[in-house]
Amino acid sequence: MAKRCEKLVDVGRRQFLRGGGVMAVAGVATVVGAAPSKAETPLARVNYPSNRLGNVKDLKANEPLDVAYPDDAAPGVLLKLGKKVPGGVGPDGDIVGFTTICPHKGFPLSYNADDRSFNCPGHYSRFDPEAGGQQIWGQSTANLPQYALRVDDKGDIYAEGVDELLYGRLSNVL
Repeated sequence: MAKRCEKLVDVGRRQFLRGGGVMAVAGVATVVGAAPSKAETPLARVNYPSNRLGNVKDLKANEPLDVAYPDDAAPGVLLKLGKKVPGGVGPDGDIVGFTTICPHKGFPLSYNADDRSFNCPGHYSRFDPEAGGQQIWGQSTANLPQYALRVDDKGDIYAEGVDELLYGRLSNVL
């Protein structure tokens, strides 16, 4: 005969349902109120080989500079936003880099300088570069992949990884 676990607690149906209701309410409160945005969390990244993308002097405020990272099949941009932002590098902490392929269906994104967003013509997803590429509208279920950047003492900008899966790749491994 099997020995009964001494850690079991015998609860009735009403007590079980009451406990489940409390847990459900606590779970909803956590999802609605306490989930940190991408802009509040540090970059978790997949490392790629370091690659020089440009120099600080190549950038003009709010004008994207076309680049490719981690290889030529992955178009992206560098942006100087003019104010310190999450993941930003450089003297003012305002230089960021992003892929320009929508993580939803792979459409090429365009940058709208007027409202400072990346926009997808396919299903109208929009992404905020000032908030780490966080999605602000549309069908995408992922944020825009952001480059992990560093600037050396000569002002050269290097990408050393990406914080999200690049569209069309089964993994972030080259």
